[in-house]
Amino acid sequence: MKKSAALILALMLVLGTVMAAPALADSQKRTLTVFNWFDYIDEDVIKMFEKETGIKVTYTNFTTNEEMFVKLEKSAGAYDVIFPSDYIIERMIKEDMLAELDMEKIPNAANLIDWCTSPDYDPENRYSVAYMWGTVGILYDPDQVEGEIDSWSALFDPQYKYGVFMLDSIRDCFGVCLRYLGYSLNDHSEEALDAVKDLLIQQKNDNIVAGYLVDEAKDKMIAGEAAMAVMWSGDAMYAIEENENLKYVVPKEGSNIWIDGMCVLKNSQHKDEAMEFINFLCRPDIAAMNQEYISYCSPIRQVVEEYDEDKLAQPALNPSEETIANCEFFHDITEFMELYDSRWMEVRA
Repeated sequence: MKKSAALILALMLVLGTVMAAPALADSQKRTLTVFNWFDYIDEDVIKMFEKETGIKVTYTNFTTNEEMFVKLEKSAGAYDVIFPSDYIIERMIKEDMLAELDMEKIPNAANLIDWCTSPDYDPENRYSVAYMWGTVGILYDPDQVEGEIDSWSALFDPQYKYGVFMLDSIRDCFGVCLRYLGYSLNDHSEEALDAVKDLLIQQKNDNIVAGYLVDEAKDKMIAGEAAMAVMWSGDAMYAIEENENLKYVVPKEGSNIWIDGMCVLKNSQHKDEAMEFINFLCRPDIAAMNQEYISYCSPIRQVVEEYDEDKLAQPALNPSEETIANCEFFHDITEFMELYDSRWMEVRA
């Protein structure tokens, strides 16, 4: 009887182990949720990462920094790796939303070009690693404008009736106008913001604006639906590759130069996987794939060194040192958002 009872107990233990094994395996699966801009990574890169690491990636998108920030506030703990722009990184550092990175787990960050390693919004690179960078400028169709475009003034010229696409982004739209009017991108005085509001309302009253767009603008410019568009340099580069007649310029008054960084949220439950993903994206061959797919400027030294003559000749991809020196980073304006928002609502109304 004792032997029979022992046998039955042993059998139950074996069966229990077999039944528990799948559940245990499921609990040990490594996962990661990535929150990134639309069309901002080569999908094959995610597949390669999953295959090489065994980490399952859930990939979700946002359209603007502000949209991303609102979703993060409403969905605490839902995301692990995010791709905010410089001024949002600055804000998130202030609000203690980001995890400090363990750079020993991101050795490929050593591949960054020098000027991207100590940005003023995160001078010690404690919370972010540069992913892509670029400028804001004007993409224009030479067949629909008079002469070369070199100034923001073209956006407000009544001869281009329904011929201008503006960016549906409060910081970029206001930044363009601030530089045109002779202010800093980061001027938050009521005088400056009122001047911007009046300029944008006059632009609408003159029937110059064809629409406030983001991702759709590049395809509409390729199709010749407007004379010009305020555009991020990577989207402009994509459009030029599809329509070689188009040109991109950073106007002489100056503009915004920006970096989109890779960050890990402080409340992430998958920090090791997140840093493994960031390290993977800093690998030169992977960064080259993303640069080719996205058309923005890569911060990875080896990718830049491999640019061919055509890429080096494109101001959207390789702006001159003079152009860069005439540009500014955006800084956090959280304290002044009410001033911006109230005027933005008047413009859009």
